[in-house]
Amino acid sequence: MANTNRLAGHTAIVCGGSKGIGFSTAAEIVRLGGSVAVVARGNGTLEEAGGRLRTLASVPGQFVDTIPADAADRDDIGPKLEAWIAERGVPDYLVNSVGYAQPDYVSNLGLEDYQRQMDCNYFGQLIPTLVVLPHMLVARRGHIAFVSSVAGYVGIIGYAAYSPSKFALVGLAEVLRHELRPAGLRVSVLYPPDTDTPGFARENLTKPPETHEMSANIKLAQPDDVACQFVDGIVRGRFHILPNRTRMVWRLQRYAPQLVRAFLDRDLTRAKRKVGRT
Repeated sequence: MANTNRLAGHTAIVCGGSKGIGFSTAAEIVRLGGSVAVVARGNGTLEEAGGRLRTLASVPGQFVDTIPADAADRDDIGPKLEAWIAERGVPDYLVNSVGYAQPDYVSNLGLEDYQRQMDCNYFGQLIPTLVVLPHMLVARRGHIAFVSSVAGYVGIIGYAAYSPSKFALVGLAEVLRHELRPAGLRVSVLYPPDTDTPGFARENLTKPPETHEMSANIKLAQPDDVACQFVDGIVRGRFHILPNRTRMVWRLQRYAPQLVRAFLDRDLTRAKRKVGRT
């Protein structure tokens, strides 16, 4: 996407915007002349992110705000977003980029693992939406974007707690797209591939060896590249935003799911053999 002022005069709330794809998305919005409010839990990381984003601002009246809040806690984030909207007005965009993965064998996962990942990945994107949505409905404008994953439409070993939370986001987005379109609101879902972020590095710490092996030859996407395609897709009003080669996988899963499962089963058999877990 060219470095223009195409978002000058527009505002966005970016939840989970202090690092990874969320930060890169906020940076892309600022580079294009938009103003942002970045929401994240970590005060130190959040303030550092805010400082970096402010150096990118170049349009008169452009601003970067930081809101320290837990997106999965309505009692925490709700009043803070309400106060921000009262001061700054209804945002043009709400970008939900909250989430994490802690993969493991299903036999090692307890109910609390499923609950934690659902709380963060699903409710951490739903709750800000429930806070901001009434304001967008009154204004009859706005765009809500969610970050799902390739694991939001394909299930592979190790992601029994993560994948359902990302599938759930897609279901939510599908309903909102249908219901809110007559009111003038738009919805998008990003399906990023494996991306070189701090979250992905942590994810690798608990990933089953078979999963490591199956993805060993996949080149990691860069967060800035993913964010560029994300913001471009939002501005163009696209519902499904599929960076890089994820569009091909999405189409195969949609139109030839048996073929995708056959490939995955074959790869798992090979991976088990290679890591000695046959």
